[in-house]
Amino acid sequence: MNWFELYRDRLLTPEQAVSRIQSHMRVFLTGNCSVPKTLLAALCARAPLLTEVEITQVLTVGPADYVAPTMDGHLRVNTLFISDNVRGAVNEGRADFTPCFLSEISGLFRSGVLPLDVALIQVSPPDEHGFCSFGVEVGITKTAAQSATLVMAEVNPRMPRTLGDSFIHLSKLNVIVQVDYPLPEVHMGATDEVTERIADHVATLIPDEATLQTGIGAIPDAVLRRLTNHKDLGVHTELFSDGVIDLFQRGVITGEKKTLHPGKMVAGFLLGTQRLYDFVNDNPLVELHPSEYVNDPFVIAQNERMVAINSAIEVDLTGQVCADSIGPRFYSGVGGQVDFIYGASRAKDGVPIIALPSTLVKKDESKFSKIVPMLKMGAGVVTTRNHVHYVVTEYGVADLYGKTIARRAKALINVAAPEFREELEKAAREMEYL
Repeated sequence: MNWFELYRDRLLTPEQAVSRIQSHMRVFLTGNCSVPKTLLAALCARAPLLTEVEITQVLTVGPADYVAPTMDGHLRVNTLFISDNVRGAVNEGRADFTPCFLSEISGLFRSGVLPLDVALIQVSPPDEHGFCSFGVEVGITKTAAQSATLVMAEVNPRMPRTLGDSFIHLSKLNVIVQVDYPLPEVHMGATDEVTERIADHVATLIPDEATLQTGIGAIPDAVLRRLTNHKDLGVHTELFSDGVIDLFQRGVITGEKKTLHPGKMVAGFLLGTQRLYDFVNDNPLVELHPSEYVNDPFVIAQNERMVAINSAIEVDLTGQVCADSIGPRFYSGVGGQVDFIYGASRAKDGVPIIALPSTLVKKDESKFSKIVPMLKMGAGVVTTRNHVHYVVTEYGVADLYGKTIARRAKALINVAAPEFREELEKAAREMEYL
């Protein structure tokens, strides 16, 4: 049987497809900008007939009707990273959160720790050989599709055909649903004076010929705008967005000096606009790979001059970094922060950076320092004080690695907002750090 016949024989409507999902199954939902929304809508419609179906996911973009209170007892999300569309459900006890390094999530599926009955995915149309590309989300999805008993795929002509370790053959798709809708777009972060000052300091730490890990958001985008005079930069990152396109077109990102995958932009997934999707489509300069490879610290460390830029919710005076919770209230997850901070620290001439504003300004305009004597009770430590190197705020760079607690505390107080420095120093003395 050729692949044309396979395609025809496995073609179902969304309703026919999800009728194969039964109570108590574990269903993987591919995420980011690749959420198979037609299949997901059909599953939500079928949900009242189901009991305790677990939806395992990482991060999804778009509406999340599948975590609505009406789904209680029918569909229950188990997320390995908390995106804003499921955060309320997690903190209200209507959804579950499983902490895990991004580099190790795929291993949960492959090893059977989290066995998958069904994988809901979205792919590009097959090429002449019958291979579909996972498109903008390869990272977790490829291994999930390889591990699931039943693979249901939306085939979308709007999905770009990304290259790398990014393909699945049509014969591996048990169910095919034809769709045609644009992918959701995630736009670059808005900037402000504080963000711009942080980016100024971060840019001073980035050498020519560096390989960058930088995600999406105001700080990463502002940093990229400051690198227009750099030479021969490369990309090895869990995700990238539109910001890399301008640097590539200027000849700043070439990848020619990379020590791993020279000449290639390597990532696990993509978040951006249609401009990005057009740029990566069938582009041999871009390679997407599973996250167990991209985020493996020992793979990352093979990139000399590896620069990792990550954020935080708060940092204490010993250098402990909280990035996943606000006290005991879960906010996001570990993601790839530790993977890349550790990988960059192991790389020759690597530069691991935690960048954050010095203060949090609430809606009532009250201000709180994000450099704190101690993390909030219940806060999670993502990057430990043993892993941390550089902490950057709008007030400068604190180089903590190999420093005593006293020197760390002084350095962090110096990059805290001036109005909080006196009380931070007082707290440091009371704790006998100084």
